[in-house]
Amino acid sequence: MTKYVYDFAEGSGKLNDLLGGKGGNLAEMARLGLPVPPGFTITTDACRAYLRTGREPYGLADEIGLHLERLERRAGRRLGDLLVSVRSGAKYSMPGMMETILNVGLTDATVAGLAARTGDERFAWDCYRRLVQMFGRTVRNIPAEAFEAAGDESPRELTMRYLRVFRERTGEQFPQDPREQLDQAVRAVFGSWNSERAVLYRRQERIPADLGTAVNVVAMVFGNLGADSGTGVAFTRDPATGERGVYGDYLANAQGEDVVAGIRNTMPLQDLEARDKHSYDELMSIMATLEEHYKDLCDIEFTIERGKLWMLQTRVGKRTAAAAFVIATHLVDEGVIDLDEALTRVNGAQLAQLMFPAFDLSHGARPIAAGVAASPGAAVGAAVFDARRAADADAPVILVRQETNPDDLPGMIAAQGILTSRGGKTSHAAVVARGMGKPCVCGASGLDVDLRTGRFTVDGHVVSEGDVISIDGTSGRVYLGEVPVQPSPVVRHFEGEPAPGSDPLIRAVDRLLTHADKRRRLAVRANADTAEDAARARRLGAQGIGLCRTEHMFLGERRVFVERLILARSAARRDAALADLLPLQRNDFVELFRAMAGLPVTIRLIDPPLHEFLPPLEELAVKVARAEERGENPGHDRELLDAVHRMHEENPMLGLRGVRLGLVVPGLFAMQVRAIAEAAAAVPGARAEIMVPLVGAVQELEAVRDEAQRLLDEIGVDARIGTMIEVPRAALTAGEIARAADFFSFGTNDLTQMGWGFSRDDVEGAFFTRYLDLGIFGVSPFESIDRDGVGRLIRIAVDEGRAARPDLHIGVCGEHGGDPASIRFFAEAGLDYVSCSPFRVPVARLEAGRSAVTAEGSDTR
Repeated sequence: MTKYVYDFAEGSGKLNDLLGGKGGNLAEMARLGLPVPPGFTITTDACRAYLRTGREPYGLADEIGLHLERLERRAGRRLGDLLVSVRSGAKYSMPGMMETILNVGLTDATVAGLAARTGDERFAWDCYRRLVQMFGRTVRNIPAEAFEAAGDESPRELTMRYLRVFRERTGEQFPQDPREQLDQAVRAVFGSWNSERAVLYRRQERIPADLGTAVNVVAMVFGNLGADSGTGVAFTRDPATGERGVYGDYLANAQGEDVVAGIRNTMPLQDLEARDKHSYDELMSIMATLEEHYKDLCDIEFTIERGKLWMLQTRVGKRTAAAAFVIATHLVDEGVIDLDEALTRVNGAQLAQLMFPAFDLSHGARPIAAGVAASPGAAVGAAVFDARRAADADAPVILVRQETNPDDLPGMIAAQGILTSRGGKTSHAAVVARGMGKPCVCGASGLDVDLRTGRFTVDGHVVSEGDVISIDGTSGRVYLGEVPVQPSPVVRHFEGEPAPGSDPLIRAVDRLLTHADKRRRLAVRANADTAEDAARARRLGAQGIGLCRTEHMFLGERRVFVERLILARSAARRDAALADLLPLQRNDFVELFRAMAGLPVTIRLIDPPLHEFLPPLEELAVKVARAEERGENPGHDRELLDAVHRMHEENPMLGLRGVRLGLVVPGLFAMQVRAIAEAAAAVPGARAEIMVPLVGAVQELEAVRDEAQRLLDEIGVDARIGTMIEVPRAALTAGEIARAADFFSFGTNDLTQMGWGFSRDDVEGAFFTRYLDLGIFGVSPFESIDRDGVGRLIRIAVDEGRAARPDLHIGVCGEHGGDPASIRFFAEAGLDYVSCSPFRVPVARLEAGRSAVTAEGSDTR
């Protein structure tokens, strides 16, 4: 029979899939001999069974009863006199997204016993009040505002009122059977896995929807028993910068939820030493033990009950992108991990975040307030005081709250940044913002936030909803109005500006990127259409150009030359138009070859249909109609309108474009190939690669290749000739096409559109949100490669192409070439290079190195 419940002594951190992160780590701490309150964990298997059928799996109730009896024997008290917490705990941390219920077991009959045992009647009634409030909101879905407190009520009076609220809202008495409370609480935590905010958070963080949550039932310890009690959160290193030291928050005479909720401003963890040196010293020792054990930054929750320290949770802590790089290299220097392991501790998304702009304060911007620098970055937007309004806003916004709670998640995701007047680095706002990579300033206590009127005041300034503010999550400062931004120090360093030698972040990024370059097998190229883009790509580490889109060279003032080509009614006029384009194209390619200085440059022949170079149909129709109304000859506009009508297609994406255009319009591809060849001949060391787009049959490529090769031979230039694989048929016949190709490059944008039958411009706004809600997508297939469908087409093409031609060079040049998850797939599939926008080249370099390290690790395990 399936085992659904584990005592902490039975579990370990290796069972996180089953016990969740919280349960696995509680068990791990117990195995280390640390002071953990006794308890047990109900597995994710039980949760999944409950969510699948709507009822507890067979045998679960008996297992819970058996483990509860063991817990009661250890405590020497029965449930009711023994109180427990019931907490969620998924495999991946989801801070505040699911439910917690404290003080389960208290009833009208047992509250007096708690008062007698602790000698504190006020405390006992406050515990009962918390239970009724949490249970009512979580288990019975009573709105939180129904439990608002009046300032002059005692804990007993408040509890009595909450019991009346519960009865009025549910039509039932508050449960007086402790076991019934426990069972209902467990089911509520199971159900919270599919709450709106949990689903939204999983989608944001790409956490699979089918994991479920474990439930931890833990004997209560109390931090709200007086001045010698308290609760806190600690980090073994600064989660914002990565530096070593004592970091965290502490609240005397409080329970853990008070710290995380940010309802009260905390004191720095260092202040605990003066209040309770024995507990402080023990905590420092435990923190060192945990970091040594986990070999990483640890995030720790603890409670002190009348001078006795208890560990309530630990996990590998969330950190900012900067801290991730600094911590990884510090751990290498300390001999804890090696550089390969350090590469797995950072990722491309974090590096991309470090490349975002920062505020330019050289113009004298002065802060109006300051708070805790909770999550770095610069954010500018209109102040909005309600999460729903933030989520619905069309323009950039800053979400301003006294403190955030899990229900604010939609607004937090939509906002550019988050500002709160309460809380610290461990508050809900700080933890969630760091996880999402959003700038956040917490605990700006000078702000008087009035949610009712939608404004805050600070130092004589009044900021109303809609007023623009700027927040700096790196410094904790808040500015009135829009502060200009500048490139990040990391980007400036990549661009060649000298960085301070003492900057630990720059050193860490350089060190890990250098190691990634040594370890990676994938080359990294850039998509660049101009010499400026190419030069920047080289500065950022690109090893060539993987995609030059020649059609971009026909825009702007040059559009008139394409119009002449389109309007040409004779071979002579067509040839004249192409002859005018030839020197322009040749000069463009000369600049590119010079910028890349001997690195490969892959040039795609013109891809889009020619009518895209003409004015829109509606615009031309209006011009012609107005001219005719005035009795004027529309002239050139009439020619263009006739051409637009003549070239109209119902579905241009599948029409006359790419290789089809080159075969139908005589001389078009020949002009481009000649321009490439003449430019390569003019630049010593130039390495040209000619790429034919939209090939679906080998005969198409052969026809273009024959003409291109004659021109190359005529001019005396060597160049590779290959094709994009972007039509599903090309992927499925790659073995045939490879015989006529020197290289393949996957155009994953079109391959995804055609593989799914999607028109990207139409579907993303029409129904992708619904598909994400339903779990049809975990993430948009245009954002990360669809491994099962489009990915299978890629694998088929790689395998069959290399079987026909072992020396076939293969890359990717679609937008997926810069996506970290997709890069890992391309490495696994055996591609030789990825190509992405210049800005994402460092990200691709890092991810390619990480892929090589993780692939070797999986091979050796």
